[in-house]
Amino acid sequence: MQERAPLFTPVLVTGCLIILISFAVRASFGVFQIPIAEEYGWLRSEFSFAIAIQNLFWGIGQPLFGALAEKIGDRKAIFLGAIVYAAGLVWSGFALSPVSMQLSEVLVGFGIAGTGFGVILAVVGRAASDENRSMSLAITTAAGSAGQVLGAPLAEGLLSVMPWQMVFVTFAGIILCAILLLPFMRAPARPEKAAELVEQTMGEALRKALKDPSFGLIFIGFFSCGYQLAFITAHFPAFVTELCSPIMAGGLLANIGITTTSALGAVSISLIGLFNVVGTLTAGWLGKKYTKKYLLAGIYTGRTIAAALFILLPITPLSVMIFSAVMGALWLATVPLTSGLIAHLYGLRYMGTLYGLVFLSHQIGGFMGVWLGGRFYDMYGNYTAVWWIGVGVGALSALVHLPIKEKKPAPIVVPAE
Repeated sequence: MQERAPLFTPVLVTGCLIILISFAVRASFGVFQIPIAEEYGWLRSEFSFAIAIQNLFWGIGQPLFGALAEKIGDRKAIFLGAIVYAAGLVWSGFALSPVSMQLSEVLVGFGIAGTGFGVILAVVGRAASDENRSMSLAITTAAGSAGQVLGAPLAEGLLSVMPWQMVFVTFAGIILCAILLLPFMRAPARPEKAAELVEQTMGEALRKALKDPSFGLIFIGFFSCGYQLAFITAHFPAFVTELCSPIMAGGLLANIGITTTSALGAVSISLIGLFNVVGTLTAGWLGKKYTKKYLLAGIYTGRTIAAALFILLPITPLSVMIFSAVMGALWLATVPLTSGLIAHLYGLRYMGTLYGLVFLSHQIGGFMGVWLGGRFYDMYGNYTAVWWIGVGVGALSALVHLPIKEKKPAPIVVPAE
């Protein structure tokens, strides 16, 4: 009787820790919207544009770091990503103008790409057995959610004892700690199935994927995921602080220490992350049993309905908590399904590069969500239009996943010389 491969391996645990650290820092940026604006008098759109640039260059960097990992090795690529990430955070802390802040976020975006999903999920996917791959990808994605649980409240706590500039420097030091974990990030060599032993260059793999209509549909569908997630991460704390009805003294939230809408805004991001741990793990488990494209369509439909109801109903502390829980359950649930779909259709050899290319669409959406959030706020004094655009693109993503052909294409056969 063949022994089952273990689910939890050193690669999986290490990948989870690196993702947790990386995402804890990036998930905290929305907390800095108001402190930076109050100190420098910047428009909301100026810091929002910095975060939008971060998201865009995270997307640009994802396929680049995926390809770099293929060439120089996963651990070297992650090491480089951590160094660039830390440098960008230090620069952010000492930026004195909107342009300087925006330029610093180019480095932060590249750093997130080097320590984020594209590289880490590819290593975890290769190290996992076939039966454990979907769940391993889900667990690693859920670790990013755990980082989100910690990041915003940690930033809020640090801001109470030090200037926001030093919080960025502190976060840079935390990012560098991820380098200490790299010796354990070694994916063992694992025999591939015969169908996947076909030699194929990266260029051939890219051309094959780009000619496949299903790849294009996945690319388009991931746009709304980035739009919604980045907009909420960057603007929801400020949105809640300014537009939510006051928290009643002596109420349930006050009894657990949430006494201001500012604190509620930070906790809402944490709550999204907390519920996403469950949602992502559930998505990974369901991905083993059901068709991934239908699961993705269902997730985008759920997000669309949740966002529409939230903006239509009165915005109260209770509605903020309910929305955060519902959106959290659907938050990163798309990642293990989308990355697993890429691996299923195109194999593991260039999964990092191909997923990174799809992730570029995610981050273009993120750029638009964050930038439009700040731009429309300065123009109209509210976020209503940005919410409704998010509802529309969410509905589009639900629809475009339906025609995807989730049947593995025949492998390219290279004749023997």
